[in-house]
Amino acid sequence: MTDKRLYRIIICAALAACGVVAKAEDGGSFSGFTPYSMFGIGTLSNGGSAYNNTMGGVGIASRNNRFINSLNPAAVTARDTLSFMSDVSLSQMNTVFRQGTMTSAANVFNMNDFILSTPIAGKLALMAGVKPFSSTGYSYGYYDYTAELGSIANSYSGQGSVYQLFVAAGYPVFKGMSIGLEYIHYFGNINRTYTQTIEDKASLGISSTEDMYLTANTAKAGLQYEFKAGDKMKVCLGATYRMGAKLSGYLTSTSGVGEASQTTVVDTLGLRANPLKIASEMGFGVSVNYLNRIRAEIDYTRSDWTGTGYDNEIFVGGVTESLRAGFEIIPNPNEIRYYHKLIAYRAGVYVTRENYVVNGSPVISRGITLGATLPVYRWYNGISLGIDIGQRGSLRNDLIRETYVGFNFGVNLFDIWFQKYQYE
Repeated sequence: MTDKRLYRIIICAALAACGVVAKAEDGGSFSGFTPYSMFGIGTLSNGGSAYNNTMGGVGIASRNNRFINSLNPAAVTARDTLSFMSDVSLSQMNTVFRQGTMTSAANVFNMNDFILSTPIAGKLALMAGVKPFSSTGYSYGYYDYTAELGSIANSYSGQGSVYQLFVAAGYPVFKGMSIGLEYIHYFGNINRTYTQTIEDKASLGISSTEDMYLTANTAKAGLQYEFKAGDKMKVCLGATYRMGAKLSGYLTSTSGVGEASQTTVVDTLGLRANPLKIASEMGFGVSVNYLNRIRAEIDYTRSDWTGTGYDNEIFVGGVTESLRAGFEIIPNPNEIRYYHKLIAYRAGVYVTRENYVVNGSPVISRGITLGATLPVYRWYNGISLGIDIGQRGSLRNDLIRETYVGFNFGVNLFDIWFQKYQYE
């Protein structure tokens, strides 16, 4: 059986239609689920908080002192100078898979980010946190039949995540211009399993498991330039560049025939013989801000994953490009009577060409987002709620179409910590 035919056969037919991905076979939880996560280190995350995700994932040119924006390290300077801020967000995704006449479904729940931000000295500001970089989650199977052995069941599964721990600092070098620099540490674990079961009891099946622990280090630079366009409007230009990185770590491989098995551990030096890479990324954005009431932004990002070491017979690394647009309106940020006029309403759209090509065909994701932040108590504390409706892939060229509805929930905390009191 060719690999291309293997891909065509019920890649997700082994899934039940009622949230089977909530738990993996070994008791662990999936952080994400899609058959396309078989490629490389899994499906890439946009990396933004609920604030970013409710606006289509924009943030390269966002400057907002009410929320932490981790997509551009230069954005940390958009703050009240005495403020301490934190952000935590969660996500829940519901997906229906279809290939030909076959359908299946999956549900996953995951923590999205945890970020803290504070001023350091003078105009220098800091943010640090952890957020997902990629997720791996798939489970599928197919059957062969031979006259000698009878039915042969083949099953494949994989799960894991790669996270990014980051520390970023930003500084306003002159009026309107801010720069930022971010250190990123990648870490994570990915497990892949293959099992072959033969109907003929006299024949021995095959099993193999690969467990990879991966780490890498890199840096990201960003800048934002904001200027006035009339008396009531500001325009901001933003740019980011993330350097590529070589993955290191170790690989534990276990394979066996029947009940016999053999385990091999490959350390960091073993991985360096054929290093895997994380591609570099560049991004550009432009935003407009009208009286802190209406904000709109468009972002573009590009990353080249060709030659990163993940190619196989089905998946080939490609150039990923993403175009995102977002909009926010607060009816009256200074309202003191009507609560609904303080709510930040948001909407966004996005289209992304994924970082892989499947059987020669690019995979496109597109969707719309809607959301709002509900202010709580005083200052800029708030609860963000959002929905992401979209589609990845298509029914053409033997691809799988994923139709999904995701929900975002975030809490942003804001307080003034660094003030001095005077007593008479």
